[in-house]
Amino acid sequence: MANSYFQFKQFRIEQGECAMKVSTDACVLGAVADLTAAQHILDIGTGTGLLALMAAQRNPTACIEAVELDTAAAAQAAGNFRSSPWRNRLTVHAMSLGQFAATNPAAFDHIICNPPFFRHSLRSPDAQRTTARHTAPDSLTFQELANFAAEFLHPLGHLTVLLPLPEMQHFERAASQAGLYPISRMVMHHRPGSKPLRHITSFSKTAAALDVQELFLHEAATEVYSKQFQNLLGQFYLAL
Repeated sequence: MANSYFQFKQFRIEQGECAMKVSTDACVLGAVADLTAAQHILDIGTGTGLLALMAAQRNPTACIEAVELDTAAAAQAAGNFRSSPWRNRLTVHAMSLGQFAATNPAAFDHIICNPPFFRHSLRSPDAQRTTARHTAPDSLTFQELANFAAEFLHPLGHLTVLLPLPEMQHFERAASQAGLYPISRMVMHHRPGSKPLRHITSFSKTAAALDVQELFLHEAATEVYSKQFQNLLGQFYLAL
């Protein structure tokens, strides 16, 4: 059974009310996204609030908003925000992305999302977990996410998304239809020689040459974290 909390160096994630717990994939996304110049950041489908909190730690001046459809998860994210050192810069909206769009928010410099991605697999008997893990018709769709980003990103802003390769290919088609272009990609592997685990891709409104890099979570044939991983997550993980 997953722990009811996850302790980071500068904040704590309570996750007992959330379908999707803290994961290595999401932590890598939170560490990889280029938030250097972003002053207004949005975390779509925040869940526990993990990505928003990582953004707040990494960027000491940014204001971060988060959207979460599930009311229990939104309440838990709000609690995690209040307990953090950055409570004054974090806001969670307990609503769907469509409802949030209707509020006509100000343009975002960076939108970050770890979206539902099990498009054709069996549904979980846990309805909350199903909504968190699966795409339409029961949750956020790729096209909805891409269209929102195209409308509410600053002209020079970025959207960064984490997905497995097959789903990323689907999302890239949706992004293309919305007028967004892939500009960078981090390909995650368990270790050298293993198949790709996830893609973290950033999109922009302006086309550019795609910058592709690889990240290996572990050293070859061991469970020891790679130097790459340690450098990325060292400021967050207690064990690093």
